Amino acid sequence: RYLLYKLSMGAKKKIAYFYDEEVGNFHYGLGHPMKPHRVRMTHDLVSQYGLLEKVDVMVPTPGTVESLTRFHSNDYVDFLRSVNTDNMHDYSDHLARFNVGEDCPVFDGLWEFCQLSAGGSLGGAQSVNELGYQYAINWAGGLHHGKKHEASGFCYVNDCVLGALEFLKYQHRVCYVDIDIHHGDGVEEAFYTSPRCMCVSFHKYGDYFPGTGALNDVGVEEGLGYSVNVPLKDGVDDATFIDLFTKVMTLVMENYRPGAIVLQCGADSLSGDRLGCFNLSLKGHGHAVSFLKKFNVPLLILGGGGYTLRNVPKCWTYETSLIVDTYIDEQLPNSSNFYGYYGPDFSLAVRTSNMENLNSRQDCEEIYRKISENFRDYVFPIGSQISAYDIPEKLPLLYNPNKTPDDYKDGNNIKHEQHQDFDDEMKEWPTVDYNNRAIG
Repeated sequence: RYLLYKLSMGAKKKIAYFYDEEVGNFHYGLGHPMKPHRVRMTHDLVSQYGLLEKVDVMVPTPGTVESLTRFHSNDYVDFLRSVNTDNMHDYSDHLARFNVGEDCPVFDGLWEFCQLSAGGSLGGAQSVNELGYQYAINWAGGLHHGKKHEASGFCYVNDCVLGALEFLKYQHRVCYVDIDIHHGDGVEEAFYTSPRCMCVSFHKYGDYFPGTGALNDVGVEEGLGYSVNVPLKDGVDDATFIDLFTKVMTLVMENYRPGAIVLQCGADSLSGDRLGCFNLSLKGHGHAVSFLKKFNVPLLILGGGGYTLRNVPKCWTYETSLIVDTYIDEQLPNSSNFYGYYGPDFSLAVRTSNMENLNSRQDCEEIYRKISENFRDYVFPIGSQISAYDIPEKLPLLYNPNKTPDDYKDGNNIKHEQHQDFDDEMKEWPTVDYNNRAIG
């Protein structure tokens, strides 16, 4: 937080960019598809294109036990702090209990990696909340499968949820948007009973990990209607994705009107991904960033999946250029420390293939029709029914109504009380039986 305070004392840009040079040193293990090294490669490419001059670069403060347990259970966080490659055999029962094994292995520096990833997303949301940044970027984040009590899908700590919770200290409504090829199940599960964070996920659905995210999974209880799933088939191309994303997100933004957005930019939805089956180019994938920017709502931009090593840095560098409104040349700079990875063409482009798009126009129209019906039936138009300054009785009171917004700018005591109320509220939220959540 010292760095945030220091920057608040002087001139700043409108974009906060979080990066810790240690991120590239973490290694899931030989042959594991998740490679944190891709974040180091991304930072290198962002730097070589001169984009760091357009942002305020911040080293994230490591996430603390207190901040991580706003969502995750105490015993799970204690386990992550304690287990290492030397003592893991003493934790055999815990490994099974917390789903730590082949997909989510114990590796050297596991706890520090979790702290770094979470710290970047927490810091990003804080930089928007407290310092007035319009955008915050954490390419080491986006680990959307992490659950309250366990690891899942290469993810341990769910920084997406933590970032959204940080926004919710100051915003009535937050929208989480996920364009990773895998369903954002961990985030959806966290907010499945709440209208405070609308979760919108565009993903491959069917015989595919994690197996969740059906069209009729729309939330339960007070959260009914506030989960939006866009289940897709193999071969999604730019035209299909851009059309569907534009329609769905226009519906979301016009009706839900969030005060902030968390955007997970998993690069495994690109064409040619090692674990993916979509056919998006950088233009198609980047449309999510450029389109959401048009709404002038604060954005926390995160990484996520992406398993073809040469493509991930291209994707996130290109999307950084969209955030900073700077054109970058298609020919990659030969000054890059990892230039050899990008051969033989050394081009920024991610080429699409001739794979068949199994998503027909009728399929997409039916998806949009059903989502529109859900909005009509469950999600009232925020702007037409409540004032931006009214708080429905069922939602937690996150600030003192006797105070004005100006009272919160420098009031540490007020913020502490506000945050404590919110943390207490979170502890009372029910745990969802996620295996029996579908609405017919």
